[in-house]
Amino acid sequence: MVGSCIGVSSTCSFGTTLQWGPGLHTFISRGHIIDRNASVQVLNRTDNNSRKDIGIGIGIGIGKRVYFTAVSGGGRKMQTVVNAAAVETLQKGIAEFYDESSGIWENIWGDHMHHGFYEPDSSVSLSDHRSAQIRMIEEALRFASISDDPMQKPRQIVDVGCGIGGSSRYLARKYEARCQGITLSPVQAQRAQALAASQGLDDKVSFQVADALNQPFEDGQFNLVWSMESGEHMPDKTKFVNELARVAAPGGTIIIVTWCHRDLSPSEESLSPEEKELLNKICDAFFLPAWCSTADYVKLLESLSLQDIKAADWSENVAPFWPAVIKSALTWKGITSLLRSGWKTIKGALAMPLMIEGYNKGLIKFAIITCRKPVS
Repeated sequence: MVGSCIGVSSTCSFGTTLQWGPGLHTFISRGHIIDRNASVQVLNRTDNNSRKDIGIGIGIGIGKRVYFTAVSGGGRKMQTVVNAAAVETLQKGIAEFYDESSGIWENIWGDHMHHGFYEPDSSVSLSDHRSAQIRMIEEALRFASISDDPMQKPRQIVDVGCGIGGSSRYLARKYEARCQGITLSPVQAQRAQALAASQGLDDKVSFQVADALNQPFEDGQFNLVWSMESGEHMPDKTKFVNELARVAAPGGTIIIVTWCHRDLSPSEESLSPEEKELLNKICDAFFLPAWCSTADYVKLLESLSLQDIKAADWSENVAPFWPAVIKSALTWKGITSLLRSGWKTIKGALAMPLMIEGYNKGLIKFAIITCRKPVS
């Protein structure tokens, strides 16, 4: 396969012709591109008279376009090709979304930009929600069996998708550890560092703008690799998991807490069209690429020979979260903050009921997946 991009289409229908390299076109001969996960048969067509089956194309949707990012099959093994332009567009949208929205979130909810952990069917106040966000961190550490023993606790931690650094500062205090956080948002990185300095932690934590798919760290650098609700933004889940494993030290722990779609049954090849449509609406609002299942993550970790792989569905434990976020957005403070923030944040706020719908239908799963890197 030649080139760094297979193609882009805005019409997304049967018979669409795509250009992905100088003078080289592809033709969709089977299927209908209905979402960012659609599989279609791709034919290499260099002129009007010759066509050659080159395999199955996979699309990532950004806005109303589908970017073809991989191809496989066609009678021979083919290398996955990542569309750099599509990833760059997605990451730019993510950065701008959090540049706009992080200040509002901090103003209303504090410095932890993630779900809280609740007892099922609990009724809680805003202060309880903030406590629940701390509980989420503690429950994730407990699930992963992170030791509080001074001789075994993590000393070097990376926070992948750190937001404004809430988890980083908490973990640095708890374990007296050095923690480094990365985010795509310059506003988040700057605010995270300012908060660290104001809390006397600037010698323990640091933050930078960096890509989780190409982390600026040495191999085997961290005892604890922490990803709290950032995996859903990753356009290449395989590369994401590979990077988490690469920077983990031998014997180190990887914790992934992320949004997933439900696992498919053995008789299913994909989600239903209605389920895909709902997820696509959420993706467009929150700058998300293709979703995957918890089982998909487990398979990726298994492929890297990681050990002690565990996974759980915490959907019931986060159920009060989105209703509470909506309630806070409908206050005078929330409404005026949204109006000042920008369209990306407003669009995200309008999509919040869709998250509740996804959870209620059993489509969206709040998953935790943990594992350890072998010592040798």
